Amino acid sequence: MKAVEQIKLPIAKEIELFETKFKDSMLSKVPLLNRITYYIVRRKGKQMRPMFVFLVAKMVSDGGFDERTYRGASVVELIHTATLVHDDVVDDSNRRRGFFSINALWKNKIAVLVGDFLLSKGLLLSIDNEDFDILKLISIAVREMSEGELLQIEKARKLDITEEIYFEIIRQKTATLIAACCGIGAASVGANNETVQQMRKFGEYIGIAFQIKDDLFDYTEDKIGKPTGIDIKEQKMTLPLIHTLNTCSQKEKAWLINSVKKHNTNKKRVKEVIAFVKDNGGLEYTTAKMHDYKNKALAILNNFPESEYKSSLLQMIDYVVERKI
Repeated sequence: MKAVEQIKLPIAKEIELFETKFKDSMLSKVPLLNRITYYIVRRKGKQMRPMFVFLVAKMVSDGGFDERTYRGASVVELIHTATLVHDDVVDDSNRRRGFFSINALWKNKIAVLVGDFLLSKGLLLSIDNEDFDILKLISIAVREMSEGELLQIEKARKLDITEEIYFEIIRQKTATLIAACCGIGAASVGANNETVQQMRKFGEYIGIAFQIKDDLFDYTEDKIGKPTGIDIKEQKMTLPLIHTLNTCSQKEKAWLINSVKKHNTNKKRVKEVIAFVKDNGGLEYTTAKMHDYKNKALAILNNFPESEYKSSLLQMIDYVVERKI
């Protein structure tokens, strides 16, 4: 059995029912919108975000569940899908998870409007049911995701990203949404504020480890659906490169920066940069940092009693750092 299917086992029924509820949450009186949202639902991914919501909800409440938990998971998926649709427009990307993107099939104007529609649907789902605690958690995530993207764009122009700024960018861009999932899972079953914040932190640590793992893929030869060196080609400063820049000589640093700035589309030069980063301990350092965040997440879970939901979350942490894609 695949790792993700194994993790889902204690919440398999809830995930199945969630799919129907999520589909219903996107319904509109406009036939074009319904056609597009039907297309979106058909291309579902691993469903990591609802899994976090449901597993955390059940772990902190000893197996309890609430209609608010379904709404919380739907809000997260609606907002997440909205950001993906908008991202594809911004990046001028024609594919998403092996399917054509919304902007590739229906053009940019429609894609932007669909993203806006999904965002408003998510917010209204919380407002109409007076889930204001859930609304606050997801709104913080949306704000931070926007700030993270803009911070990365600003820093990419100068290639002056320090390790501290790198961690702030990935915390905001990637980890904040997983933090919201875990916080919403706890809030949806009436957990106290301390537990909600604890689970938010847990999600943040997993999210940071997840993004570090993604950044490591850029330096591996594994078949992961994304070519090696794509981050360098896009002039993204990730941790293996940042650490190498901080530890090499001034001459080597000048060569690295020049390579990323002016030779980022030269395949031979990109391979040389990858080899240099590997030879100078960039991957070992980055892997160690990823395990630091994994251990921080594990330390939070240790505060909760044993249960099948906790076991699944432990498996989820392992999956995040061991996955091959």
